[in-house]
Parts: sequence; C-alpha cells; structure tokens
Amino acid sequence: MTIFVLSDSDYHRLASSVLGAVEAQIDQWLDQDVVDIDTHRTGGLLELSFPNGSKIVLNTQPPLHEIWLAARDGGFHFRFDGSHWVDTREGQEFFASLSRHVSAQAGCSLAFASPA
Repeated sequence: MTIFVLSDSDYHRLASSVLGAVEAQIDQWLDQDVVDIDTHRTGGLLELSFPNGSKIVLNTQPPLHEIWLAARDGGFHFRFDGSHWVDTREGQEFFASLSRHVSAQAGCSLAFASPA
C-alpha cells in the first residue's frame, strides 16, 4: 500500500467530512423511516447504536491519520490513499465496509456514499 501523506489540517478536514457524511445519511434514513439508528458524536468519535443493542464506533486517530471502525465483526483501520479511505489490511474502501457492517447490524441492506 502506497502511503499518501496528508497535512494535519487536511486530515482533520477529510476525517470530519467522513463523520459528517455518515451522520447526514443516518439522519436521512431516520427522516424517511428506513431504519432506527441513533448517533452520538463527541469530537472525533461517532457512535452508532442499533435497536438490537449492538454498536458501531467510528473514531478518528489524528496521530496516525487514520479512521478506525469497530463493529461486531472486528476492528478496522482506514488510511487515505489520495482519493479514498482504504482498509490497511484488506484494502476495502471505508464506505463499502461501513455499509456492509451497518447492514449486518441493522438487519437490512443499507448503503453509504462517499462525500463529494
């Protein structure tokens, strides 16, 4: 995996955009009565709570310039490659991975889109 070097300010801007996009999509689903997922954000940590009691936690890691995703199926680290946030182990794109984990924990098919 090629390391793409971000400045601290670019990292914070990009990571904040990711968390904001996740919150916006979940708010849209709530407004459309698609699924009931509660969100709670504290700084760089976003917690998604599902009706079945499970959680997914998204956490920014500024010293590493990563975004971490903790789900029922495990923990994953994502690093920006210049165009996408990519899992450091499996190479999966962040929003595809998040869609898979959220769908599994919500019990229905849900898809996140990468912010423009």
